[in-house]
Amino acid sequence: MARIGLLTISDGRDFVHRDIADWARSSEDAIAAALEGAGHEVVRAPELVWTNELASSQARLVAEARPDLTIFNYSVWAFPHFSMLAADATPGPLVLLSNIDPVQPGMVGMLAAGGALDQIGRVHGRVWGDVADPATLERLLVHVRAAQAVGGLRGSTFGRFGGRPMGMYTAVANTDQWLAAFGVDVEEIDQWEIVRRSELVSPTRAKEGREWLEKHANVHYDGKQLTPELLERQIRSYHAVRELIDEWNLDFSGIKGQPELTTHFTTMDITEAFLNDPYDWEGPKPTHVTATESDMDAALTMQILKLISGDPVLFADVRHYHADRDIWDLANSGQHATWYAARSDDPAENLRRVHLYPEVFFFPAGGASVHHVAAPGDMTLARLTRHSGRYRMQVVRGAFEDYGDEVNEQLARQSTFEWPHAFTRMDVPADEFLSRFGANHIHAVPGDYVAELEQVCRLLDVDFQRLGG
Repeated sequence: MARIGLLTISDGRDFVHRDIADWARSSEDAIAAALEGAGHEVVRAPELVWTNELASSQARLVAEARPDLTIFNYSVWAFPHFSMLAADATPGPLVLLSNIDPVQPGMVGMLAAGGALDQIGRVHGRVWGDVADPATLERLLVHVRAAQAVGGLRGSTFGRFGGRPMGMYTAVANTDQWLAAFGVDVEEIDQWEIVRRSELVSPTRAKEGREWLEKHANVHYDGKQLTPELLERQIRSYHAVRELIDEWNLDFSGIKGQPELTTHFTTMDITEAFLNDPYDWEGPKPTHVTATESDMDAALTMQILKLISGDPVLFADVRHYHADRDIWDLANSGQHATWYAARSDDPAENLRRVHLYPEVFFFPAGGASVHHVAAPGDMTLARLTRHSGRYRMQVVRGAFEDYGDEVNEQLARQSTFEWPHAFTRMDVPADEFLSRFGANHIHAVPGDYVAELEQVCRLLDVDFQRLGG
C-alpha cells in the first residue's frame, strides 16, 4: 500500500472558481476512490487550490503526511503559478493528472504547469484521461509503484557480508554515492560472524530444517560433498544471517561467500535461496533480497524490483548462450529462490521440483546446491550498471521457457547441471546484449515492469537504457 497525496488545482478568479468548484471536487472524489479501490491510502488537501496562499498551505498539509507520491489534479483550467508554489512545498515525487474534456480544459492547465516545472528542472510525471478507464488508472499506478520503490530505498540499510569477491569491480559500489543518490546506507559485516554465530544455533532447530528439506525437496547425499551434517551447517548459517539481519536492522543484503566460505566452511546457497524466498522451514516470512558474491549493484537492482513488484527477485549469471535456440542459460551457484521452480504460493509445490545436489569442485567445503529449472513465463530483466561512474538501468524484456525434463537436463548439463537454471529468450539480439550489457549478473521478476523502471530512473536521476525491444 502506498500513501498518495492529492491536491486539486483550480482557476484563480473567484467568480470562475465558484462555478467550477463542484466539478473540480467531483473529479477529485473519483480519483481518490479509484486509488483507494486499488488498495492505496489517499491524503487529500482539505481545500481546493485557487489562491497562492492555498497553494502553499494545502501542499504543506499534504506533505506533512509524507506521501510516497503527490498528485496535482487538473480537471479545469488552473493558474500555473499555483502549481509552482505547491510543488515548492512538495518534496517528494510528483505527478500531474488531467482530464480530457472539451469544455473544462484541465489538459491546458496541466501543460502550462508542466512546462513551468520543466523550466526550473523539477522532475515530474504526467498522466491524462479518465481514471474510470482501466488503462488510465494503470498509467497512474505505474507512477505510484515507481515512487513507492524510490521511497522504500530512502533511509534503508544494505548489509554487506565480506568484501569484493574474486576481483569483481562490478560488484563493489561507492557508499558515498549510494547515500547521496539513493538514500541507502551500507553496513559492513565480516563473514566470520556467520561462521561464529552458526555454531550457536540450536541443534534441534537445524535438524528440523534438514528434515523439512528432506521431506519436501529431493536431497542427494553423497557422503562427502553433501552430508546431513553439511546440510545442517548451511541451515545454521541461514539462521545466523537472519539473526544478523534483525540485529543490524538490514533491509537487504549481500554475502561474499567465495572463496573463504566456499573453500573452508560451506556454501551460502541455502542461505541465499531461502532469504530470497517468501517462506522457509519455519513458515511464511517476508522476502529479504540477498545477492551472492556480495554484489552491491545486484542487490540494489533486486531491491528496486522487489519494491515495484512485491515478488521474489531472481539473481543469476549470464552463464551461456545457446545460439542454436537463441536462448540464454541464466544460472548461478544455487542462488535462485526456490519460489521460481513453480512460482506457487505453496512451498511444497515449488520444492518438489527442487533438487539439493552435492556442491561441485569449485566449492571444496561442500554443502547443497539448490538446483531447479525456473518455471516458464514473461519476465522483466534488469541490472544497474555504471558507465564512467554514472549509474544506468539496463532493461530487457524476455521470457523463461521450459522444454520438458529431458531437454532441460540436456541443456543444463552443458554448463553446471547442479546449479539452478532459467532458460531465457530475451527480446534483444545476442550481439547487442553482449556488446552493451555492463555486468556478468542479471536479475528478473515476472511481468512487465519496464514503465515502472523508467519512472524510477527519472526520479533517481539514473540513465534508462532499454536493450532490444
